[in-house]
Amino acid sequence: MTTYNQLAGLRVNYLGSDPTLNTGNEGQVWYNSATGTLRSLVQIKAWSAGSSMSTARRLAGAAGTQTAGLVFSGLGVGTPNATEEYSGYTWSNGGNVNTARYAGAGTGTQTAGLFVGGWVPPSSNATELYNGTSWTTNPATTNTGKYGLGSAGTQTATLIFGGTPPGSSPARVTATESWNGTAWTNVNSMNTAKDALSGIGIQTAALAAAGATPTAGQSTATESWNGTSWTTVNSLNTGRNAASATGTQTSAVLYAGLTGPSTFSGVTEEYDGTNWVTSPASLSTARAASGNGPNGTRSAALAMGGEDASGPGITGATEEFNSTIFSPATGAWASGGNMNTARAPVTSCGTQTATLGFGGTPIPTNANKTEKYDGTTWTNSGNLNTGRYGFAGAGTQTAALGFGGIDTVVLGSTELFNGSTWTSNPTGLNTARSSLAGAGTQTSALAFGGYTGTVNTNANETWNGTSWTSSPGSINTSRRNLAGTGTQTAALAFGGYTTASVGNVESWNGSTWTATTVLNTARFGLIAAGTQTSALGSSGYSVGNNTAVVELWDGSAWSSQPPVSTARRYGGTNAGTQTSAIIMGGEDPVGASAATEEWSGPQTTATASTLTTS
Repeated sequence: MTTYNQLAGLRVNYLGSDPTLNTGNEGQVWYNSATGTLRSLVQIKAWSAGSSMSTARRLAGAAGTQTAGLVFSGLGVGTPNATEEYSGYTWSNGGNVNTARYAGAGTGTQTAGLFVGGWVPPSSNATELYNGTSWTTNPATTNTGKYGLGSAGTQTATLIFGGTPPGSSPARVTATESWNGTAWTNVNSMNTAKDALSGIGIQTAALAAAGATPTAGQSTATESWNGTSWTTVNSLNTGRNAASATGTQTSAVLYAGLTGPSTFSGVTEEYDGTNWVTSPASLSTARAASGNGPNGTRSAALAMGGEDASGPGITGATEEFNSTIFSPATGAWASGGNMNTARAPVTSCGTQTATLGFGGTPIPTNANKTEKYDGTTWTNSGNLNTGRYGFAGAGTQTAALGFGGIDTVVLGSTELFNGSTWTSNPTGLNTARSSLAGAGTQTSALAFGGYTGTVNTNANETWNGTSWTSSPGSINTSRRNLAGTGTQTAALAFGGYTTASVGNVESWNGSTWTATTVLNTARFGLIAAGTQTSALGSSGYSVGNNTAVVELWDGSAWSSQPPVSTARRYGGTNAGTQTSAIIMGGEDPVGASAATEEWSGPQTTATASTLTTS
C-alpha cells in the first residue's frame, strides 16, 4: 500500500490530542491516537448573499460587525440621511443622521457609532454620535473638513486620516486627527497623501490601505500607525480605491473597489500583519464605494451597498464574507439513486441508508406516494391516506409520523407508518398548518412554526403517541418553511420565511425556545439533519435563488461546508446525522426533482497500521 509519506513526502504526526485549531496549522494532517482518527485542518473562505438594504446607496458610512452592522447616510436618490441596522440576516431602520452627507467615515458599533466628515457643501467637518436609536451632533468638529477619508477605532477613541478638503489644492492630504470622545487633535501625518482610502484597526494600531494618490488613481500602498507615527509596510496585490476593509492591524481583510475608471472589483485580500494575500473568495457582485468603516473581522466581514456595473449602478445588495477553520477535513456529497417519483416539497425521516420519503406535489398525483431508500435504491411503499405537501415528519423508516401540511386546504391531520402502511390518527394538530417543522420520534414528537393559511405561526405542540398538546413555550420568531431537527425535549429550529428569508436559529430545552447564533446564509426550504448540538443545514432558497450552501452546527456556531451538487429547496426534512445525511427530490432550477445526494463527513477514520508515523 502507498503511504501518505510516499505520496506527499511528509510523515503524518502521531499525536495524543489535536493541536491548536487555528490558521497556523492549516493544511496539516495528523493521527489522533486517543480517538483513532486521521485528522486534518482546512479553511473554507466564501462570500454569500445577505438581505438587501432598504435604501440603495454608495459612499455611505459604516460601523459594527457582520451580525450587528450599521450603515448611514451616503449617496443614493439624493443624499439619504437614513440609517439601517443589520442583524446578520435582515436590515431594519434606525434613527436618521442630522446632516446628510456622503464619502464620510464611520467607527464604533451598532449601538455606539461615530460619523465624521463627508461631502455636504460647504461643511464636511461634522461629528455625529449614535446611541443605537438616534444621532446627536457633537459641537467638536474636525480641524480639517474633508471627504474620502479613512478611519479606525471606536466612538470615543477614533483616528481619521487622508481625504480631500473641499476646494483644496492639492486635492488630497496626509492630515491625521485623533478623537478622545470630546475633541479632535492633529497628530503626525501619513507619508502619502490620498483619498478614497480604507481604514482598519483601532486608534493606536491602525492600517491605511489602498486609495487614490495625486499621481495614481488606484494605490497599492499600505501604512501602519503605532499610536504616534505612520510607517509604510508591504503593499496590496491589487491597486484600488473606494474599497472596503475591516479587522485589526495584524489580521485584516480588504475587498471591492475601483481598479480603474468604472472598473469594479470583487477581489478580496487578507493581511496577516506582514503580507497581503489574494483570497480565493471574490464578491459575487463586483462593486466599489461600499460602506466605509469597520464592519466585521478578517474572518467575518460585510459588504453593503455601493456602486456596481448594473442598471442605475447604486445598489443595496449585501454580501457576507466568512473564513472558517475546519477540523477534521470537510465532508463531501455523492450522487445516490433517484426516487421513482420526482416531487417537491418532499417530507422525510430516518437515516441515510434507511430513509422514508413521502408526500409532495403536484396534487394529486404525487401527494400520497411513499418511498423507502436502502442506501442505493428507492422502493415504492404504502400510500398516505391523505395526500399532501408542506408537512412535517419524525421517526424512522419503519416507525414514522407525518403531520400537518396542505392538500387544497391547510391540514392538522396526523398519520402513523408501521413500515408498510399508513394509519390515520383520530386527533390532529391543535393548530392546522403547513410549512411547519418537526423533531422527535413516532411516539414522542414536536411540531413548531408553520403557516395557518393566513399568517405565519409560532405555535409549538408536543405529541405523546396518541394526541397533540399545545405547549406554552412558543418559538420566538413566527415563520414558515423553517427546518427542524433533534428530539421532543432537545430540538433545533433554523432558517425560514417571515416576509423574507431569515437565518434565525432557536434551541428548545423541553420548555422554552432560546434564540442563538444565526445561520451564515439566511434561507428557507432548507434540509436539516442531526441533533440539537450537532446539525446539518443544506440547500434552500435565498435572495431570489435556490442555493447549494451547506452549514454545520456545533452547538454554538455555524460553519460552511462543501456545497451540494445541485442547488435546490424542499429536498427532505429530517433524515440522517451531521456526518451522514441525505437530500432527496425537491425543487431545482428545472422543477420537481427525483435526484438524491448523500453527505459523508466531515470525519475520516483510520487505523495506525495504514499510516507512517513520526
